[in-house]
Amino acid sequence: MARIGVQAMMLKDSFAEVGPFETLRKVADLGYRAVEVSQIPMDTENVAELERARTELGIEFAALSAQVDGAAGETPYAVLNDLERTVADCQRLGTKMLRIGMLPMGELRSRQTVEDYAKRANEAAEALAEHGIALYYHNHHVEFAKIDGRHVLDILADTAPAMGLEIDVHWVARGGLDPVRTLQKYAGRTAMVHLKDYRIGALSDEGIAAWEAGDFAAFMGHFASVVQFAEVGEGNLDFASIVPAAIDAGAQYLLVEQDQLYGRTVFEALKTSLDNLVALGFGDLF
Repeated sequence: MARIGVQAMMLKDSFAEVGPFETLRKVADLGYRAVEVSQIPMDTENVAELERARTELGIEFAALSAQVDGAAGETPYAVLNDLERTVADCQRLGTKMLRIGMLPMGELRSRQTVEDYAKRANEAAEALAEHGIALYYHNHHVEFAKIDGRHVLDILADTAPAMGLEIDVHWVARGGLDPVRTLQKYAGRTAMVHLKDYRIGALSDEGIAAWEAGDFAAFMGHFASVVQFAEVGEGNLDFASIVPAAIDAGAQYLLVEQDQLYGRTVFEALKTSLDNLVALGFGDLF
């Protein structure tokens, strides 16, 4: 059965303030049991606290975060140059999945650079597979740019057949595609899905004033910024359809994420997302 959890990018400030164990205690108290680790140093102390959270709190780690290249000892794990440490920490924390949060933006220069990156990612995925660990790629909206008439994400997926996908439904929508149809398209390759809502906020007083003053350049800045991240169920995405589609696509973990909180605390936002998902009938997935 799929499980709903938390993408720990949201928790990085709390990790820095009180440490991973106490942060994940609060997460568990809310009712979440699965966590995808991201944007914290995977040093000896933090890994030990994560392991303690697994043992004492029953937290399961959906995935750790990786990159293809980089120096040994870096975070995210640099798979091709730090394979032994990467595998050891995955085994220590009981996860069989790694995920790439984003390709380096310089790789988006051309189809050739995208394909070259994907070939290195495929090499990393094959190296991990020898140790029973799978590698996945997480999309933003930039992967729905077209090169030679094809989405960047399709070029990555076709050139790196050993690598799976982690579909982020907010960024799918921001990229102009339908989340349910996108999940259906990548069914069988998608082991993780980010549940992140898409809200259109109110136009600010400053934006309205710029319009009235005829300052259209300033107005357009405010006009564009009304697109917001939102707690799951507080925006415009249809999670009553998205969650079943994600499960049908083969997702093992559905991870709540919100990039900006607009004045709320991370734990308030996580509780709202959980409450809304329970109200939609998905309480048995926590």
